[in-house]
Amino acid sequence: MIKILKAFLFLIILIFFPSAAFALSADEENNSAIYQEAGPSVVNIVTSAVSYDFFYNPVPSTGSGSGVIVDKRGYIITNYHVVEDARTLEVTLFDGSRYKAEVAGLDPGDDLALLRVKAPQSKLKPIRLGESTGLRIGQKALAIGNPFGLERTLTVGIVSSLGRTMRATNGRLIGGIIQTDAAINPGNSGGPLLDSTGSMIGVNTAIFSPVGASIGIGFAIPVDTVKKVLPSLMDKGYVSRPWLGIAGQNMDAADAALMGLPTGGILIADVFSGSPAEKAGLRGATGNMRAGNIIVASGGDLIVGVNGNKITSMDDFNQAIDSLAIGDIALIKLVRNGKVMTLKVKLEEMPGKY
Repeated sequence: MIKILKAFLFLIILIFFPSAAFALSADEENNSAIYQEAGPSVVNIVTSAVSYDFFYNPVPSTGSGSGVIVDKRGYIITNYHVVEDARTLEVTLFDGSRYKAEVAGLDPGDDLALLRVKAPQSKLKPIRLGESTGLRIGQKALAIGNPFGLERTLTVGIVSSLGRTMRATNGRLIGGIIQTDAAINPGNSGGPLLDSTGSMIGVNTAIFSPVGASIGIGFAIPVDTVKKVLPSLMDKGYVSRPWLGIAGQNMDAADAALMGLPTGGILIADVFSGSPAEKAGLRGATGNMRAGNIIVASGGDLIVGVNGNKITSMDDFNQAIDSLAIGDIALIKLVRNGKVMTLKVKLEEMPGKY
């Protein structure tokens, strides 16, 4: 009898108080509200490319990723690796409408790309850009994207760590990476990582996984990086960066000793024609030699410092140059023919081809 009474009371609640019967927690309400707010800003990107087999026969292929609307004029931010080598691009908006997209700008060094679609402004809802400075480990993080082609999927987690580094496809080191345990899978790349207010704090870009799917270790490019490069991508199609104009090779202390050099640093393998380095008189390699088990450039300058900062690798060098502005003077400390000297180099804007 008691069971029948309980069932009757539950039925009454369902009929007269349906919202109470299925009430969401405050956290669930927040998740749902964020999805409703940010979801229309997330797009699905389908790419088509052509590769060639052993016999040079064309082999078409398709891929997919995510993107985020950042401007009413149709600009969409995504990952560079999502659109790399793509012949055609198609974007699907939140309402299901599809548009051809064009590449408006590329930033391989930050694994970012800017697309543009010609769609009615009424269909374009830019996402609210937050800040990645001030993030705290443990705060809530939400990811929206298209994993495995499943459009507009929401996953929830936390900010697991901050200040990670990740290497871009062109070899440059990306700093300030956000680590999250919000599930990120293939197809999520280019989608937003959001905070509990629904503001974008990062662009989901990669996972660490031995199985090719999420195991709770995902990475996002900080939104402060996105905001920094967006104006340049919109105006020029590439990111303005200070440029010295060399190709270098890491040289640790042990290999340096084998070559008769006093310390480690980076050996200049090549000085690009017309570059600030060439104008300042930096010298590239004139040959090669064996140092232990590797072949290294020889005869060029060994860079050991930039503006007082010790240089032991190309990552150190790139970070030192990136911290300066176009037109700044870089003091390059180097070793040439056993002598330590310092050359002044006026940095120029990096050409788009680099």
